[in-house]
Amino acid sequence: MTVHPLAEVFGYPITNSTSEAKRLRRNKLCPFNNKVPSCTKDKAKNPLGVCSIFSDRKPVITCPIRFRERWIIVEQAAKFFFKEGTSWTSLAEIRLADKDGKSAGNIDIVLVAYDQPGHVIDFGSLEVQAVYISGNIRTPFEYYMHDPDRRKEFDWRRKPNYPKPDYLSSSRKRLLPQVLYKGGILKAWHKKQAVVLQKSFFETLPEIARVERE
Repeated sequence: MTVHPLAEVFGYPITNSTSEAKRLRRNKLCPFNNKVPSCTKDKAKNPLGVCSIFSDRKPVITCPIRFRERWIIVEQAAKFFFKEGTSWTSLAEIRLADKDGKSAGNIDIVLVAYDQPGHVIDFGSLEVQAVYISGNIRTPFEYYMHDPDRRKEFDWRRKPNYPKPDYLSSSRKRLLPQVLYKGGILKAWHKKQAVVLQKSFFETLPEIARVERE
């Protein structure tokens, strides 16, 4: 267990005292391409601006928006979905319907390929899964935010409900049901599905058969 659980808050390590880090904390802004400039995690008016927490002294991403940094995930997904040179764009939070027209949930990001006139010629699904937290993360977050300059290295070890990543719930209750349910529809359409995970989360999953990229 680390001294405190907060790795990144509003996009920066809590020890970062640059003017930019302070500006984002002061205005509760998200630097990772949220749908709006502000952080909206948990509550829009009082957002829980924790991007990642410490576990065994390593940061674990707990906010799915954190994965959107510089849009590397969509660039990599496009290389997997489409041939080199294909024109593409991405759309967030797209509703997926089953064969009866009922909602099968939202796809986090849909990558769409298009031809020269602008007609859609292909698409792929990108699911983003952060790690759930067990314990209480809001209380140490609010403690830190009350005085960030003086509470960069606070000790939270003796507090109840010390937060930690819940990998099991993240995979069994969230990731796998979504991949199977939405994946069944996408497979019927002969469309590819990609999933974004942090490496530390992936390593907690049962062994998965690996195949060539093609």
